[in-house]
Amino acid sequence: MKQQQGFTLIELIVVIVILGILAAVALPKFVDIQNDARWSTAKGTQGSMQSAASLAHAYALINNQLGATGSAVMEGQNINLAYGYPDASANGIVLAANITSAGFQISGTTSPLTVAPLGVAAGNITTTPNTATGCNVVYTIATASTAAKAELAGTASTNCK
Repeated sequence: MKQQQGFTLIELIVVIVILGILAAVALPKFVDIQNDARWSTAKGTQGSMQSAASLAHAYALINNQLGATGSAVMEGQNINLAYGYPDASANGIVLAANITSAGFQISGTTSPLTVAPLGVAAGNITTTPNTATGCNVVYTIATASTAAKAELAGTASTNCK
């Protein structure tokens, strides 16, 4: 008679316990990685907005578009300007920096404009830059005496939940 082969009940239980321990250790690490990714996205968005504002300002300087309103052409797109920098509208810094609602939560059409990565809770989006809380970028439009600014609201990934 042929003897059957397979795993014993004890072996199966040991494997399930080991998988449970690994899951308990790996899950908190995965959550931290998501927060870090959102924070990195916010920092990258800030850089993108600063670069787009600088490029638009260079165009405005060359073409004498430094008034309260104006426009710049960047990659075939008309960008609305305010004092030589992109304004806070959808046809301003949002278009210049190529920020879309597919990857970001965008709120405000006047200054300040806030841009946060998708997945950040509403309570962690603030209009106050350079504070300990927040996981977003705050864009403040230019005035006659100040340049536009793209600043991080927050200091670490702990607020990117």
